[in-house]
Amino acid sequence: MSHSSKGLARVCLIIPPSAFLLDERVFMSLGVLKVAAVLEAACIPVEVLDLSGVSNYLEAVSVHASITEARVFGLTATTPQLPSARAIAETLKKVRSDSRVIIGGPHVTLVSAACKRECKRGVLGRAHQAMRRLEELFDVLVAGDGEEAIFPAIREGAPKLLDADDPSGVLWVPEARLEHLPFPARHLVDVASYRYSIEGIPALSLIAQLGCPFECGFCGGRASAMLRRIRTRPTESIVREMRQMYEAYGRQGFMLYDDELNVSREMVQLMRQIALTQRELGVEWRLRGFVKAELFNQEQAEALAEAGFKQILVGFESGSPRILANINKKATREDNTRAVQIAHAAGLKVKALMSIGHPGESSETVKDTLDWLLSTRPDDLDVTVITCYPGTPYYDEAEEVGDGTWVYTFKRTGDRLYQDNPNFDEHAEYYKGKPGEYHAFVFTDELSRKQLVIERDRLEATVRAELSIPFYAGVPGVQFEHSMGQSGLPPSILRSSVS
Repeated sequence: MSHSSKGLARVCLIIPPSAFLLDERVFMSLGVLKVAAVLEAACIPVEVLDLSGVSNYLEAVSVHASITEARVFGLTATTPQLPSARAIAETLKKVRSDSRVIIGGPHVTLVSAACKRECKRGVLGRAHQAMRRLEELFDVLVAGDGEEAIFPAIREGAPKLLDADDPSGVLWVPEARLEHLPFPARHLVDVASYRYSIEGIPALSLIAQLGCPFECGFCGGRASAMLRRIRTRPTESIVREMRQMYEAYGRQGFMLYDDELNVSREMVQLMRQIALTQRELGVEWRLRGFVKAELFNQEQAEALAEAGFKQILVGFESGSPRILANINKKATREDNTRAVQIAHAAGLKVKALMSIGHPGESSETVKDTLDWLLSTRPDDLDVTVITCYPGTPYYDEAEEVGDGTWVYTFKRTGDRLYQDNPNFDEHAEYYKGKPGEYHAFVFTDELSRKQLVIERDRLEATVRAELSIPFYAGVPGVQFEHSMGQSGLPPSILRSSVS
């Protein structure tokens, strides 16, 4: 779809901070950079305000809003980023009364999908309340793909909600169009300030395919076409982006941030082409990515290793057969064990992504997870307390039982998960967290909120000690400093496509 830049002024896209992370400058926000890239291609002046890791980010927003020519500001936000996104929008309105603030990204998409699901059930529940709150805070909401929706969003008279999460709509980006989109505008952020590396080699991230078709109960976007429908870029496009990052930034490390690499039937072919490319360039890649355990096999493992993969990440979630059934994971404990064995045989390290607090969780099921981890011996792990996001079955299918508590029941077993209903634009403590600083907004019949946090901390500490896996210390946020002599923000925070 072609777009005219006539009458369209400068746009400022903003990446909110993620203070809940141990290190915010690891993975850059590719979604907002893809939107920046299509604006550039349409000759619309665009600037990116990257507030990742900036502790006094509202001061930076205030300074920039007072001097920029942009009147239209576009924010991206995951659910845990929503509190900072709300604070940014409020600051923009105070400094620039003429500003229009757009929000897109995963949170809006999840809430919109949850609203559609409520409508189908004839219920206007808490998803609609969450949507009304978003409508109060922001001028325009974009659900789903942003690459086409950004153009009507930045025009005067834009509707309150632009639904780009509808495959039959004109704002949806079909698979055939993916290869024609420009690569993310990484030059609009300070690439050198991002600290991600793979085995000591500086690395960047990319996305080869979109969507995950599985139906895990805790996972967001099961009702969202954008997040669920598989859309794969051609092999040539993916390899061309890797070449571009190598040539522009000298990076030989790449994280493929697809939901599950091996849901694509073309994965082995892609790996072989990546291996061929590194031989042609005379370099040795360092790669990392996600795979689905029950789909993983020896051919895939060997192809990944040949392409330069050093580590795979797998959402095993639990070592308890009961919990694996309750979360509708599809993979069994035996599938998960076999995946680790196949990876290790091919020389691939495994990072086990685990979570607790699912329906039916108890001290016994957590011990099952502990025993499984100690027996399979992954090379790294991540353990979280589960959160019930809008757009997940845990959230969408829950029923209110009083006192602000909701309950999700897995119908096949009758196991329950109780959940609070946090105000997402005020609280982010439920997401990940630092050891000793976790909060639980869920509980089960066997484990209270406090007990879940204790079990989580004990599980991670025990496995790390037994398997000699160090804790990651993290990196503190930086302080933006502004003086009267400065005319704007430093390039580590702000970059523009047009001077």
